[in-house]
Order: sequence, then structure tokens, then C-alpha cells
Amino acid sequence: MKNFFTSMLGALVALTIFTAGCAFLVVGFLAALAAVGGSEKGAPSFERGSILVFDLSTNISDAPPPVDLSMFGGRQDSLQLRTVTRALRAAAKDERVAGVYITGDLSPAAFGSGYAALKEVRGALNDFKASGKPVTAYLTYATTKSYYLASVASDLVLDPYGVIMMPGLASEPTFFAGAFEKFGINVQVTRVGKYKSAVEPFTRREMSPENREEVKKLLSDIWSGLLDDIAPSRDLSPEKIQAIVDAEGLIRPEAAKAGHLVDRIAYRDEVYDTLKAKTGRSGSKEPFKQVSLLNYAKVAKDSPELSKKDGAGSKPAGKSGRIAVIYAEGEIVDGEGDSGDVGGTRFSRELRKLRQDDNVKAVVLRVNSPGGSASASEVIQREVRLLKKVKPVVVSMGSYAASGGYWISAYGDRIFAEPTTITGSIGVFGIQFDVKKLANDFGVTFDSVKTGKFADALTISRPKTDEELAVLQRMVDWIYAEFVAKVAEGRNLAAARVEEIAQGRVWSGAEAMEIGLVDELGGLNAAIAYAADKAGLAGNYRLVEYPRQKELFEAIQDFIEGAPARHSPSSSLTAAISGRIESELKTFRAFNDPHGIYARMPLNLRIR
Repeated sequence: MKNFFTSMLGALVALTIFTAGCAFLVVGFLAALAAVGGSEKGAPSFERGSILVFDLSTNISDAPPPVDLSMFGGRQDSLQLRTVTRALRAAAKDERVAGVYITGDLSPAAFGSGYAALKEVRGALNDFKASGKPVTAYLTYATTKSYYLASVASDLVLDPYGVIMMPGLASEPTFFAGAFEKFGINVQVTRVGKYKSAVEPFTRREMSPENREEVKKLLSDIWSGLLDDIAPSRDLSPEKIQAIVDAEGLIRPEAAKAGHLVDRIAYRDEVYDTLKAKTGRSGSKEPFKQVSLLNYAKVAKDSPELSKKDGAGSKPAGKSGRIAVIYAEGEIVDGEGDSGDVGGTRFSRELRKLRQDDNVKAVVLRVNSPGGSASASEVIQREVRLLKKVKPVVVSMGSYAASGGYWISAYGDRIFAEPTTITGSIGVFGIQFDVKKLANDFGVTFDSVKTGKFADALTISRPKTDEELAVLQRMVDWIYAEFVAKVAEGRNLAAARVEEIAQGRVWSGAEAMEIGLVDELGGLNAAIAYAADKAGLAGNYRLVEYPRQKELFEAIQDFIEGAPARHSPSSSLTAAISGRIESELKTFRAFNDPHGIYARMPLNLRIR
């Protein structure tokens, strides 16, 4: 079945890749050569009194981007969360930096730019503001996520023809049951947990009452957390912000200013004039003194002050005192996995290396995953348990740590989450497809010869019999019982208590702490600090991250062998439709568990 959906996805995108791929490879290779020529240049420099420009027009991911595209002279499509927070906190103490300027609008992709990650960024912006330096933000068409960050600003400016698109949170799942029925694709499921709604897109045309209940509660928790964070920054109450949101929907400039959501309304050039005055270039034809956040991060990465504040030891520790941060970001799949996946085989191998490395004294497992393959989750968890026997393992949950994401987290010595982290979803399901009707419609038929009653039980050529479904249900029941038992053991909870809070239900991080699934609310830095203390390394360690960014010549090789195609869609509507279809089909491709059993949160629980 994996091959069936992989082929379907390939048919949709192959033409685009073919037309754009060759040109991109040539350009990438030439850019790589140019980077080689400039690789001996020092880190970017900037003038004293510069403004740190934080352009939100990117995706903020937990893990570092596989390749630093800026070394090719290209635009970096993704910024790592720690790059952002470390740069902001270093800049707060850097006398050369006079302030921060926030502009642009976030471009979330995959599991990046989630509310839990943005809370950490917002915390770093608040720390910068607390240093006494100004934070200016300029918004044009700001989404909820962008406004959430910009609301920190001491001078929040909205374009006269701009808008704050903050109507509240919504989740709009896609359902395929009608399409499958039309084309003759049959779906049979086995599951445990009344809230385990991950199978619903394949079997229903709308949300079940249980699914609607849990998603409504989850959205309410996250939304309340956002309002609680925004309100004090704007000297408003959450209730006042809610009243503006409900009255306006899409908040226009005058309403935003009257409601104190922004400080003033101005054109971009007027904001530039203000920044030029602040940096001593009033009336000059030159732009205001500035340095981009990415370039500043390269300048400041070895700063002692940065190290003290943001998770690296204050003294050189050499190889003898390392803390490793390993990122489980993406869907959990069987085998090696592709880029953006958490491949069970590949990820467990990295954990094994960390376990055997005597220089690594503690490990922080950063999870930003909705789960996936049950067998791959167990492969990873096995290595987590072995690792815990020899050194501390601290879990930091990002925007998602649900189902299989929680499976691999349960045995952490301490689990940190943000209030907006989506976690829990302790449940299991199996899904089986058959294409008999679809094939028959094209004149294709199947036959079989077998040596046992269940020899062809996993075929896609026909529906499963009642006996076969009973076998699969027993497997699902067994995996669920194992899941519950592991959570009970890892969290030191009674199995009956875990059963109560399981049932496949997703929880916010705040609720997860109340019910015992999480130990403490806090971000990645808090988890790193705890790990350092647990390992006896407080103030004297070096931080290493996995997976690492690729070296220059590795990146060149990737460009030559075949890099992702980039193209400009004919319209924003086309981009929206094709992007959503591609995202949904990518989910199908991740269904590669050898037993067809998955520990995954709802497939398309996307919050916007």
C-alpha cells in the first residue's frame, strides 16, 4: 500500500520536478562554487549602534536546517529555534546592538513555527526588551502567529492598508472517505481509544463527536494561552482582546489602534525614517544601520555572554563535558526515513552512538512529532531506555509530542513542555486498504495461492475477512496495552490512571502537566539547564546538536545528486491547493509500519 500512495504522489509532482530540477541543480552547483571561493572570508561584520533585523518571512524549526543555504549566497528558508533565541539573548547584552526590528510574516512549513516554539522566541524577545533596548515591529498582513511575536514590541506599527488576521484558532480536517468510495478504494480500520481519531479522514465525511470535543478543548487551551501572553504586553485584558477579535474578525488599522493592539499606523518609509534617526543616519540616503539576525548569529555564536545565557557552559569544557541535543522532528517512520522524517533505524543509531560516547554526559531529546509507526517508536524508545541507564535523558517537547512522539518521551528523567504543546494521544490504530473495486473497474483481477489461512491477510487486493480483522484487532489491543504499560512505568503512574487519560486523547501541555504526563512547563533552554545540573556540569559544558548541518562538500554533492525543485506557482490559490494536496499525500507515504499499526495523533490536526 505504501508503494501505491508513493506512486500517486510521484505522479502529481514528477512533472514539476522535471521542469525545475535541472535548472536548480545548475544554479545550486554554481552557487556552491561561489561559496567555495568566498569561504575564507570572516564572519559578517556590522557597525556599532546597528538594529538587529528579525525578518519573520521564514519557517522556525526545532532542528537545524540540513544545509546552510546562506553559504551559497541564497536565502535561508528556515531558521533554527536556538539560532533565533541565542541571537536575541546575545544581542540584549551586546553594546553594538541598539534595538530589534521585526518585519515580515511567518511561513510555517511541516512541523515548524508551532506555538510552543514561538513561545520560546517570544520569551527571548521579552528578555531583549527587558534589557532596556527598543523593539520595533512593522506589520502589513499579520497572521495570529506573527502578531503573537510582534505584540512584544515597544513600538508596534501597522501599515495604513494592512490588517491583523487574528480571528481565533481553527482546525479544518480533510476527509477522504467520499473520494475513496467514488474510486473504489476500501478502508478497514482497527483501533483502541474512543478519541483515537487518526483514522477518521479515511472512514468519515465529518468529525466524530469525540474528536470535535477534544479538538475544541485543545484549541481553547492554546488560544487562552496566547491571549494570556499577549495581554500584558499590550496593557490589555484577555477579555478585551477577545472582544476586539469577535467584533472585527479581520482587524483593520483604525480598529487595531483604537483597541491598543498596535501603537501607531504608518507607512514603511516612515518607520525606516524613525530607525534611521535612532541609528544616527537621519536625512541620509543610506539605510539605517542594521544587521540581519542570521548574520548576527554567526558573529555572536562564540560570545561568552551568549554561552552563559543560552545553554552552553561558561568555561571551555573540551571533549570531557558535553550535553547532546538530539532532534526528533517530523513523522516517525520505519527504517531510515527521508529528510524531514524521524526514521526509527536512523534515529536509534544516533542514540546508540550518544550512549556509547563517554564524552557525552547527558542527552536532551527534543521532540516535535505527531508520532507514526508503532514499531519505529518502540525501536527508538528501546534506545532511550538503554541510554537512561548510563546517563541522564531529559525530554523537551516542542509544538507536538503526541502518540508515537509521546511513546519515545515517556521514559525521560524529566519531561518539559510548553503550555501550548500538543501531547498525549496515547492510543493505537491499524489501517488496511484494498483496491479490489478500483482494479476491477479497469478490468484488473486478482487470484492467490497460499499455504496458510492468513498468508495473504495483508493484501490490498480484497477486503479483510472477519477473522483477519480479529487478528489485526488483537495486535492493536496488544500494542495499546504495551503503550499504556510503558507510560505507567516511565511516568510512575498506576496503569488504571493512564487508561483514564489515554484513549487516544490529545492534551495541551498545561493540561498534560496537571494529569502527570509532563513534569514541568518550560522550553528547550530549561531542559538543557536541568540536564546540565543532573549531570553535574552546571556552568561547564559544551553543547552539541544532532542531526548536524551538512558540510560544504556534502551539500554540493546533494545538489549534484538531486536537490528539491523550487518553482513559483502560477497563483497563490494554486499554491494553496497544491500545497495542501502534497501535504496530505505525504502523510500517506509515512504509513510504512510493517504491521500496519500506528501511534499517531489525528492526521490533519493543523491549527491556524
